Amino acid sequence: MKGTFRLTKVLGIDVYVHITFFLLLGFFFLFFGIKGLVLIVGIFFFVTIHELCHSIVAAKFGIKVKSITLLPIGGVASMPEIPAKPYQELLISLAGPLSNILIVVIFYYPVYLLLGEETLLYPLKVITGQAKYTGQFNVIAHIYWINLVLAVFNMIPAFPMDGGRVLRAVLSYKMDRKKATRIAVKLGHIFALIFAYLGIVYGNLFLLLIAVFIYMAATSEGLHVSVTETIKNYRVKDILPEKYVYINCRTSLTKILELVFHTHQEDYPVLEDGRLKGFVTRKEIVRTIHEKGKDVTADYIMRKDIPTVKITEKLHVVQKIMQSYATHALPVKKNGEIVGIVTLDDINRVYVMMNED
Repeated sequence: MKGTFRLTKVLGIDVYVHITFFLLLGFFFLFFGIKGLVLIVGIFFFVTIHELCHSIVAAKFGIKVKSITLLPIGGVASMPEIPAKPYQELLISLAGPLSNILIVVIFYYPVYLLLGEETLLYPLKVITGQAKYTGQFNVIAHIYWINLVLAVFNMIPAFPMDGGRVLRAVLSYKMDRKKATRIAVKLGHIFALIFAYLGIVYGNLFLLLIAVFIYMAATSEGLHVSVTETIKNYRVKDILPEKYVYINCRTSLTKILELVFHTHQEDYPVLEDGRLKGFVTRKEIVRTIHEKGKDVTADYIMRKDIPTVKITEKLHVVQKIMQSYATHALPVKKNGEIVGIVTLDDINRVYVMMNED
């Protein structure tokens, strides 16, 4: 995600902080001083634990979470794929909220001894209308009780909250995933509108930001699943163009640009004696032009980490590989030989065609 930098690495998972997070820190410091900073840091410590628990359970099912990003409105675990089976998604989704509830249970007595009954039970007394505490509410109590808030909020049965994923997992036992996702997405939109309404009525900017995030995230999840479910029955051989252009290690960037303009192909396998040496992507072409100009050759800009895919591979698998390697195209093999390239545009074309009215 743009605008982030790595904070630390935990259990092999990179934890990133978005630059806007510091706006939140500045806001709380301005209005609440040092206690405000302690409060935010404490809250996001438990948000990180919440996301790590999702990631740990996902790893048990073979899903490797690469990173967690902390945003002003919460944390986001970068999960490369949707769990294959409903029960897996159910357990992964429940792991986060359950971790927050477990923290509340484990630390109840220690916090009780530290703060006393009046401070510790103040949030519950507010809810029941029995609050008589008039002193400054302890920041430790805020941090402690935020775990219960995180658990309850995340169990709202709508995307992108954990409750939405729990709902989809349950519905997937009775219907296909695409329909189950559509229901959870619609609920996400409804809750987003509710939060937006409350934010406007009460003049709460934070609620408005949450509403925007929920609406956009729900829409994105719905589109992702729709694409995946549409293309999963197609293979590379169904869309592979008949002709493609390849280059060699000595091909100049000037020549590559000529090929881009005349063939409309933007990614090129680099072959020597029929063997794949590397892959020149559109991203590397653009980057090199701006940094080094045109006086370089293919062997300078080609990527050697790009894998090949078989002509019989399913498109949704190819799409995941593209996401993992941050590329829009992959070279295709048949019987050990390069026979073409498949691009993200080719895959998207399938989705568009299959969803036209």
